[in-house]
Amino acid sequence: MHDLASRIRRLDPSCGPVRLVGVDGHAGSGKSTFAEQLAGALDGAPVLRLDDIADHQALFGWTERLLSQVIEPLGRGETAYYSPYDWIARRFGPPRPLPPAPVILVEGVGAGRRALRPHLALLLWMDLSREESWARGRARDGEEQREFWEGWVRAEREHFAGDPSRPFADLSVRQCGEGYEVLAGPAGTGESPPSLTQGDGPSAVW
Repeated sequence: MHDLASRIRRLDPSCGPVRLVGVDGHAGSGKSTFAEQLAGALDGAPVLRLDDIADHQALFGWTERLLSQVIEPLGRGETAYYSPYDWIARRFGPPRPLPPAPVILVEGVGAGRRALRPHLALLLWMDLSREESWARGRARDGEEQREFWEGWVRAEREHFAGDPSRPFADLSVRQCGEGYEVLAGPAGTGESPPSLTQGDGPSAVW
């Protein structure tokens, strides 16, 4: 984690004065836990969770909201203000400030979508299959979230079928018994990006 943090600090800013780092992967793949640990290694770098940007009506239709509330202000070197979504109350809360920082982590499914990639200094992909990830997520959230997960799985399949992230990842992150293994991702090895994420067939924030 220390080596990764050092590498990130050496990157050129990608969004105004900020180095935006995307942490993407299937739901349940461990993005939030990894992002928290990486933020700690980066001396408390802010973490923007895409769960706060999405909502029940727009699981993946939040691009314009993210660009207007976060990316554009940061690109100008200004403090961004975004309204986090309350998944229980089903409404957006009061604006929350996100000042420019040397590094800001953007964590969530879709952090590597094509509209966001031009603003990223680095894209990380949590290397866990969708089936394993979804099984972990379902076990974590319990039976009361079963209906939500059924809708989520369909939405995630459709999202990654049309806008894959993994082929463009600079680094792949694998969770090990004692931490994480960070390897070159498809973009970092010079592979030609396939049209779909690994394991996703053509039918195929947290």
